[in-house]
Amino acid sequence: MRFSEIPGQQQVKQLLIGSVQRQHVAHAQLFRGAEGSAALALALAYATFLNCETRSATDADSCGHCPSCQKIDKLIHPDLNFILPVTTTKAVPKDAVSSKFAAEWRTFVLENPYQGLNDWMQHIGADNKQGSISKEESLQLLRLVSLKAFEAQFKIVIIWLPELMHPSAANAVLKLLEEPPPATVFLLVSNAPEQLLPTIISRVQPVVVRPLPEEELLAWLRDTHQIPEVKARQLAQLAEGNPGTALVAQASNSADHDYFTFFVKWMRLCYSNNVGEMLAISDDFQKLGRENQKELLQYALVLLRKVLLFGLDAKLVPHLAANEQQFVQGFSRFVTPRNAEPITKELNEAHYHVERNANPRMVFVDTCLRVAELLKTA
Repeated sequence: MRFSEIPGQQQVKQLLIGSVQRQHVAHAQLFRGAEGSAALALALAYATFLNCETRSATDADSCGHCPSCQKIDKLIHPDLNFILPVTTTKAVPKDAVSSKFAAEWRTFVLENPYQGLNDWMQHIGADNKQGSISKEESLQLLRLVSLKAFEAQFKIVIIWLPELMHPSAANAVLKLLEEPPPATVFLLVSNAPEQLLPTIISRVQPVVVRPLPEEELLAWLRDTHQIPEVKARQLAQLAEGNPGTALVAQASNSADHDYFTFFVKWMRLCYSNNVGEMLAISDDFQKLGRENQKELLQYALVLLRKVLLFGLDAKLVPHLAANEQQFVQGFSRFVTPRNAEPITKELNEAHYHVERNANPRMVFVDTCLRVAELLKTA
């Protein structure tokens, strides 16, 4: 994994690269970001950079060609170790520890490093069981770090989702952070750092992974994943800066629906209170299918927020597509702090009912009528 392969996060990348160039590598770092963020990808890129064999004092990325980079890229380097939440499965009916899932983890991460816990549990066939980092894992960890690095400058231990550690495992990690083994770097990747022991938090250097700006996520989806511009923009808006969410939405629905055009027509019908046309467009809504209906409603919420912000101060919405600019500017006169919250509530309730298998046509018409009344209260 190269830093250059990860969208955005320039400030974080410069921080990580600078620490290596200055030879001020913290022995324990906490990559904190939402599920689906680039936290794990950045930890992997940093691990690759740390042990790159041809890295010079001025390089800003790993080479990708030396034996160390090639092994880490395949997640088979002997000095790159993972501690993960796992559980018993048909393949591992007892004594579930991370090392027994090494092959599954390699496949999982190499396919997509922006996935979350539920994706991992499904990948290993955990059914409805919950994953955790067990107390048995602490013994494995202590044995692991007692050994010197085999061939790299640093032995690296990546702990994915440390908030799921059993208290015994958490205490073992705490002891290692208090008395770190030489040439060993711990990289904790957390979605919920507030659930960690305060004593662990106090002994790690934080690396905050924030949501991506919409334009950076759009460019990554378009250029790296070859998603058409219109669809990429919709995904970037829906994902709100989260690469994992965007990729999941793309995988679950490859159809190319133009939600923006639909939303514009929908809002104009609501404003004109044209009930006949509302009934007609409700048929189009029903034909979308449940997942697309939910996605459309989520898109509507995102665009509605932009309309409200634009009305408050156009500078709050600096990046708008050319076709969105005119609509957002005009519609901002009818979405104000007075009615934005109740309109948002109606859209959220529509999403709730669609998700629970309510008749989509009835849900849509009811929402149209309610939004039509609210638009008059601007």
